[in-house]
Amino acid sequence: MIEELVPRTVACAEAFEDTVGDGGEDGLFPGEREALGDAVERRRREFTTVRACAREAMTGLGVPPAPVLPGVRNIPLWPAGVVGSMTHCDGYRAAALARASDAVTVGIDAEPDGPLPHGVLESIALPRELDWARAGSGGGAVHRDRLLFSAKECVYKAWFPMMRTELDFEDAEITFTPASGTGPAQPSGGAFHARILRPARNASGQHVGAFEGRWAAGRGLLVTAIVLPAPGGAVRGR
Repeated sequence: MIEELVPRTVACAEAFEDTVGDGGEDGLFPGEREALGDAVERRRREFTTVRACAREAMTGLGVPPAPVLPGVRNIPLWPAGVVGSMTHCDGYRAAALARASDAVTVGIDAEPDGPLPHGVLESIALPRELDWARAGSGGGAVHRDRLLFSAKECVYKAWFPMMRTELDFEDAEITFTPASGTGPAQPSGGAFHARILRPARNASGQHVGAFEGRWAAGRGLLVTAIVLPAPGGAVRGR
């Protein structure tokens, strides 16, 4: 699903089930095993599988396999010259990586295509977003509240590694294209625009005030992706 949302300069890998059984952590580097600590079995499985995805994506970039340790806010620490993002939810794990010469940052997120728990939408949505999410309920369409949540998570995953500053849910306003609106058929994907309400400059002096993202629905999942191209970098569409 994820590779359809990003340029060809981004290497992706995904899994719809865990690739290891109980205790099957032989593919982890020592530092990764240490980072797991005494985590429960479910956490160990998703941690191991998503890192297998990350190393498959590294291979796609021509980068030697390397450990992916959790950094501040659990943001993955990538090899030098690589930017990327990982995500996992029930039934899905994925990684997307690019060379820093092609992309400044990458953010991906996956969520189950189901309603958010009671009260969560009101805690993450700005007034116009709230109206949009509520207007799309019912009719067999995707769950707009969960799609909005995924897009906001995707924005944070793209923002924090690049800026090293916090971004709250209310600091980004998401607008979806008409492809995500209600209609006779269930939408399977579209685009979104994220306007950053407190824009800033990154370490390279690039002004970051917005992100352009894409989303897809299928197999009971909602997946979102953002890739900010590097100035002068190669961007090849799918």
